[in-house]
Amino acid sequence: MQNPVPDYSIVVPVYDEGEAAPALAREIAAAFGDRSYEMIFVNDASKDDTQARLTALKAEIPQLRVLAHRKNSGQSRAIRSGVRAARAPIIVTLDGDGQNDPADAPRLAERLKASPETVGLIGGERVKRQDSEAKRWASRWANRIRRRLLNDNCNDTGCGLKAFRRDVFLALPYFDHIHRYLPALVLREGYQTAFEPVNHRHRETGVSKYNNWGRLKASVSDLLGVMWLNTRARNPQGVDEV
Repeated sequence: MQNPVPDYSIVVPVYDEGEAAPALAREIAAAFGDRSYEMIFVNDASKDDTQARLTALKAEIPQLRVLAHRKNSGQSRAIRSGVRAARAPIIVTLDGDGQNDPADAPRLAERLKASPETVGLIGGERVKRQDSEAKRWASRWANRIRRRLLNDNCNDTGCGLKAFRRDVFLALPYFDHIHRYLPALVLREGYQTAFEPVNHRHRETGVSKYNNWGRLKASVSDLLGVMWLNTRARNPQGVDEV
């Protein structure tokens, strides 16, 4: 007999996060408690013991599923693999480094579940970011520029903690780094977005997979691409069968 469809699917992309991933999975399980959920960790071809440690944890956490990329393909592709495999209509994403606080995740998920179908995404906005000053400075400027050019009403698109509707995500045009532009693309599809303040924590293990220069190079081309997509959008404001 097939398990009933859960209310929420929590998708976590991980790459070389063997030390952080098991603790994060346990925190997610504690945060969602007796709610109807599954959690999907997507191992993006890690070189460390991430996959082995997560697989061993499945006996402890029955809601845990582990997907594995055969080749490293980046955070956006890992999120997409998790969303495609997910069974719930509402997806919650968290970064795999443990800096997003799982305690905030149910609040975003339940707000989206209670919202009308016109709301496609509830995003987190990190309060008191626990990053280096250089990283915070770069993020502030990037958010200002992106918000001005895309008019996406989002102050912190880089926050990995988001809740969105699975069907809405799968309707978006996919490209690498799409996870940084979800609010703008959800608006492009004619849905509304909203945001909640969330906690942000120090990274306790591992190292960041990005640097400011790498982000800048990718962000320029991505931003121009999303601007182009917005110019080509035509929205019917809904579809009726008559």
